[in-house]
Formats: sequence, structure tokens, C-alpha cells
Amino acid sequence: MRTVDSGSAKLMPDVDQPDAWLLTVDGTPQSYVDLRDPTHLEFEYTRRVAHVLDLAAPAGQPLDVLHLGGGALTLPRYVAATRPGSRQRVAETDEALSALVGEHLPLPEGSGVGVEALDARSFLDASPAESADIVIADVYGGVHVPAHLTTLGYARAACRVLRPHGLYVANLADSAPFPFVGAQLATLGEVFTHLCLMAEPSVLRGRRFGNTVLVAAHEPLPLAELSRRAASDVFPARVESGPALARFSEGRTPVQDGDATPSPVPPRGAFTIG
Repeated sequence: MRTVDSGSAKLMPDVDQPDAWLLTVDGTPQSYVDLRDPTHLEFEYTRRVAHVLDLAAPAGQPLDVLHLGGGALTLPRYVAATRPGSRQRVAETDEALSALVGEHLPLPEGSGVGVEALDARSFLDASPAESADIVIADVYGGVHVPAHLTTLGYARAACRVLRPHGLYVANLADSAPFPFVGAQLATLGEVFTHLCLMAEPSVLRGRRFGNTVLVAAHEPLPLAELSRRAASDVFPARVESGPALARFSEGRTPVQDGDATPSPVPPRGAFTIG
């Protein structure tokens, strides 16, 4: 196997794992794919999203999933493997990246995954109301979540697409005092009734910059089982909800279109490799 690239995107083989690849964009790790075992999730945050997916419906039941941000399609592959018959649509604006992934890491026949070259907000606006069980947001323009995907209008657009039992799941990177995550909690809290946040304890304690997984819904979340799975994972995480979660958004207000800013720049070396 050899490294292949297209512009700023690069696919590198994992020398320790046959048929496994790491996708980087501008030197930042974006996706890890194991073609032999799509349930092998190398990145901590993808494992936490997978816990949410596993608890979203009875085991094996197909789901309608919208993915905002595609990368190497790690999570769509996971859903296709664990919930055959699922219908999945992916919004990925980088057509060169999608072509690179399609050529070197093709999806299995009958995966039920469709990739569309659309901006995530345009993708949501064009999607029918109540057409998705889950919306997963993992959109990064370089190292940032784009500003227009952080607003109250965007949150309402995601809510419109979800069914009443649906789940909104977002990968957000931040550090204490969590200005970005806190503002997103305040924003989504205007639209959804139930929220929780999953992250490594050291991130939640403010010791380092890192990924958090935010989950929002209209119906109560399976917090006890989600907490159990997160705590017993290879990469243990904690689930914050209720009053413990409220401290992250204290003093924050929902993000309006005119006030939107991208997510913060990670500290040097936080995610880059090589």
C-alpha cells in the first residue's frame, strides 16, 4: 500500500493494520477507515457517536441518517454494517476529497449511502421535513466548524429535518472555559428539550483542548446506558447532563446569524500528525 493524495487531502495506509487507512486534510487527521472491519473505530469521538447510534433504535433496525461532512465515510460505513438497510445521505462539499475516497476506499455494494456535493446548510434546507432519524454534524473547513453552521437558524433547520424521536449529534472541539461549546449548548437548547455532552474527563476538567460530542433531542436521552458505555470504553468518557451540563452554557446566549463565528483554532499539535 502507498500514500495517495489529492490537493490538501492525503490517504495513508496503517502499517500495523491491513486494509486500514488514515485520511488527513492539511495535516490534520480527519478519518480512519478499516475496510475489513467497518465497526473498528479508531478515533475516540467516533466511538462516542457510535454509542449514540447503537442506542438510537433496537439493534439491527435500519435508520435514516443524514451526515453533514463526509471525510472518508467512517460513520456511514459503521451504520451500514451494524444496521443493514439503512438509508444514508452525506453532504460533502469537497468533491476532490470525495473522488479520492471513492477511488481508493470504495463503499461496499448496496451500502445505501449516497454522497452529495452540497454545503451542509443547503443540504438541510433541501431535505424533506421529518425525513431523518439522526443528523450527524462533523463539518470542518480546515480546523474550523464554519460559522454558518453554528446559528439558531441552522439548529432550527436540523430540527425540521428530524422526526419527533430523532437525534442531533455534533462533533465539536473546544477547551475551557468552553466558549464555543457553551454557545452551541445555549443555541441548541432553544430548539431541543434534552441535551447531553460526552468527552474525555481531562477535556471536561479543562486540562486540554479536545473533541466533545453533543447530543440533542426532543425526547429523553438514554443517559444511564450511554454513561455506562462511555465509561467502559477503551477511551473512557464522561456524560454530562442536567445541572452539571448547565455550567457549560452559563452566561451564553443563542448564536444569531450576525454574531456567528467559527469554532476556535486548536493549539499547535492538538490534532496534527507527522
